[in-house]
Amino acid sequence: MSDQVTLTRDGDIAIVTVNNPPVNALGVAVREGLVAAMEEVDSDAAIKAAIIIGDGRTFPAGADIREFGQAPQPPALFEVCSRIEDTTKPVIAAIHGTALGGGLEISLGAHYRIADQKGRIGLPEVLIGVMPGAGGTIRLPRIAGIAAALDIMISGRQVGAKEAADMGVVDRIAEGDLLEAAKAFARELIDEGKGPRKTSERSEGLGTPEENAAAFETARNGIVKKAKGLYAPARMVDSMEFSLSHSLQEASEYERDCFMECLKTPQQKGLVHAFFAERASAKVPENGRADPRPLEKIGVIGGGTMGAGITVAALNAGLRVTMVERDAESIEKGQQNVEKVYDRDIEKGRKTPEQKAAIMARYTPSTSYEDLGDADLIIEAVFENMDVKKEVFGILDKVAKPGAVLASNTSYLNIDEIASATSRPQDVIGLHFFSPANIMKLLEIVIPSNAADDAVATGFALAKAMKKVPVRAGLCDGFIGNRILGKYATSAAYMVEDGASPYQIDKALLEFGYPMGIHAMGDLAGLDIGWANRKNNAAKRANDDRYNGTIADRICEKGWFGQKTGKGWYVYEKGDRRGKPNPEIETIIAEARSSLGITPRDFSDEEIIRRYLAAMINEGAKVLEEGIALKPSDIDVTFLYGYGFPRYRGGPMKYADMYGLENVLADLREFEKEDPKFWKPAQLLVDLVEKGETFDDLNKRAAG
Repeated sequence: MSDQVTLTRDGDIAIVTVNNPPVNALGVAVREGLVAAMEEVDSDAAIKAAIIIGDGRTFPAGADIREFGQAPQPPALFEVCSRIEDTTKPVIAAIHGTALGGGLEISLGAHYRIADQKGRIGLPEVLIGVMPGAGGTIRLPRIAGIAAALDIMISGRQVGAKEAADMGVVDRIAEGDLLEAAKAFARELIDEGKGPRKTSERSEGLGTPEENAAAFETARNGIVKKAKGLYAPARMVDSMEFSLSHSLQEASEYERDCFMECLKTPQQKGLVHAFFAERASAKVPENGRADPRPLEKIGVIGGGTMGAGITVAALNAGLRVTMVERDAESIEKGQQNVEKVYDRDIEKGRKTPEQKAAIMARYTPSTSYEDLGDADLIIEAVFENMDVKKEVFGILDKVAKPGAVLASNTSYLNIDEIASATSRPQDVIGLHFFSPANIMKLLEIVIPSNAADDAVATGFALAKAMKKVPVRAGLCDGFIGNRILGKYATSAAYMVEDGASPYQIDKALLEFGYPMGIHAMGDLAGLDIGWANRKNNAAKRANDDRYNGTIADRICEKGWFGQKTGKGWYVYEKGDRRGKPNPEIETIIAEARSSLGITPRDFSDEEIIRRYLAAMINEGAKVLEEGIALKPSDIDVTFLYGYGFPRYRGGPMKYADMYGLENVLADLREFEKEDPKFWKPAQLLVDLVEKGETFDDLNKRAAG
């Protein structure tokens, strides 16, 4: 045994307890302890059955992330699972919390499984670019069936106790105390003379050989293809199929080989980087220097799409929310926008009417700013106009209680200027939510010049309560995400002017791994937003800047703003959100090129991606130079969660490292010849290449 695994006895039942807080991760000491416990169970004739259970909040929840990237130390997890399965007395896995990845594989090595009502299982290895490597592809399909097992593995989703029981993965659900229920289960097995039941030898989830072959073919043509860009799903299918016609030993070795192949892929490196980047994003100086202020009641100003989304996110976090709108009609619409979300949940069976009523009891609609007087934090979500926002903050300065955090949901505007409308700039921060705010996980927390540390810490506390991924952003036009977006959107606009089709660009981006192309995204967001932005910034544009809006302006002048008007870069039939290329766009583009004196040329898909990403990465480097982002991984998190950058590529800065910073710089030098100002390489990028360093080196320095 080990300090992290203990064996106690209740009569002839051995209770093997894993105690490796916080999540009982399956580190080497836990693996050693489990093997030793099974040896003792086998060798002691007085023991008739064994229970494996986790201490604290969960059954073993998976691998120890501290071992990522290190040489594995014996015993390997697949050996532990096999040792549990080979135990000569019945072994019950008692699951509470989350039995994920290796945790589920441990439980599948056991002969029986019991779970409490809130227990969840899953094999989420695909989320870090690998696949189960300790028997998951061998044992799970034998109980749950091929289709269900592949769905669990390829989606990476967590399965609740009831669904797991319906699949046959969990034998029973505990009523009351889990350990007592597990003991009663063990007593039944002993009294009935039931011995071990090896999962690897079961077959009730499987069909005939012909049915199994058809299931694998369906998987390859369906869910594997949908997991575009990922290597692991296809290898899961291969491993599962191999296991049906080979011995457990051969199948285990094959599964391990497939697992090791996944470890060598760029996708795995990108996904692991994304995993750690997300966890590092909340590590900011302000959180280390101050505790958050109280956060129980918040105010939201505005009941439109954004304000309603923020309100729902806050209500879902258990907070009380007062929403303020300018008049009775507007606040009625705001409340309808909130209720619509919960009504949809009821329709889809995610909530009951009673649950909706309990949530809405924490919601207060109002047309008076005075009702925000007891709010701990107030979020302004009104029209993106400086004068309007300053007017709102001037009112908040008078009605908000001392110490209340005042936050603007601006996407671009200068928060220092917004804060100047108050007598308390230390209480003002930016909270840039992404729409729909109740679904999108990213929250840019923008730090103006005078923000107090505890005000910033409160923003991060709100993100945690809302289950958002927070990123700290310094103050500049567009902050991190929209500032960089402006650059690569400009590069796309230049390519369209110079000869590329907008539909070719979108197709290249889809093949790179984006969920949609930039022109389709513009249609979704509304082309009028960019049009207004270009007009607002016209006076700031330098004479030697190449204008990027000639074609987009002409589209907007026709009243085509995208999905909201049924036409933009694409045409949208009623109810169709995908759209088809707008046949009139080519004429607009040709006329614009003619007026600009441009002779169009061909672009390959490869050049489109090189230009698009060079613009993105170069601006990201400038954002780092200026301290707008604290570390490259924060830029990666921003683009993974807010802008659809393919997760398996790790984010733009991680992609740059894998592509090679010297190659990024070479691309910029090539493009710089045609437009020295736009394509001028960031000094930080030049310095890193000269030193032979990477963006990841900067991440390591930031981590200390």
